[in-house]
Amino acid sequence: MQKNTADQKGVLYIVATPIGNLADITQRARETLSLVDRICAEDTRNTRKLLNHLGIKKTLIALHDHNEQQKIDSVAKWLADGEQIALVSDAGTPLISDPGYHLIKALRQRQFKLIPIPGVSALITALSAAGLATNKFSFEGFLPAKKTSRQQALVANSESTYTQVYYESSHRIVHCVATMLTVFGDDRKVVLARELTKLYEEFFSGTLEELYHWLLDNKMHQKGEFVIMLAGAEAKQQQNERFKSSVNQVLSVLMQELPLKQAAKIAAKLTGKSKNALYKQGLETQRLCKHSRTKEK
Repeated sequence: MQKNTADQKGVLYIVATPIGNLADITQRARETLSLVDRICAEDTRNTRKLLNHLGIKKTLIALHDHNEQQKIDSVAKWLADGEQIALVSDAGTPLISDPGYHLIKALRQRQFKLIPIPGVSALITALSAAGLATNKFSFEGFLPAKKTSRQQALVANSESTYTQVYYESSHRIVHCVATMLTVFGDDRKVVLARELTKLYEEFFSGTLEELYHWLLDNKMHQKGEFVIMLAGAEAKQQQNERFKSSVNQVLSVLMQELPLKQAAKIAAKLTGKSKNALYKQGLETQRLCKHSRTKEK
């Protein structure tokens, strides 16, 4: 990275920082933070700790959810004056459930140069070790704090066949998983990552019901920052095939013990399928069985 001359516009660098283990800082991120003129930080206190660890002294500007819109013109002026600026969040990659969207959108519209400095992201770090499908996934960020809104958001995703990734905090993790239980059911596969890259990093893999009890069994399991990864729902075609197989099995068993008409009637009550359709299906099964026996002779 080179300093701009006076007649050049500055550059905004979007810099990913460690999510827990400070050793995860990249060499490029370190160099960028040491060369910029100032750093816009979600929380200047947290960023100061990182800079002290790196031996870097810089002017820090607070840029967070509550003042981001008001800071856009100031940042744009510094860039227009030729300054080079870094944007960082408390941890991980800026804008991923962190402030910065409004700033980046405005600067992009004003045609300033923006350069991402890649690094750690809790989302990708957790997914890489989850053992769930990663060819297609949706990142949902933090769910709403209120139970009703949280439930509505989850219901909207209930039929998604993609892996779903959520962030959650320690004071809402139990309530979040309880709501997921209600919406997705006991048996939905889930992987939870806790305190990624830190001393007490931990993964849990099982069903939602098992995760709920795991959280309640030990208060320590409720501490830290969480990434929740839900397996996608079965595709409708798979569900239909599974249901069809179950219906066939029920009818087949009943036909071994009862007359076809009575077997179809009971199977209809058990599966919710049409009695007439089941009766026709039974007739076809009997015909195929009779034909098979004739060929064997």
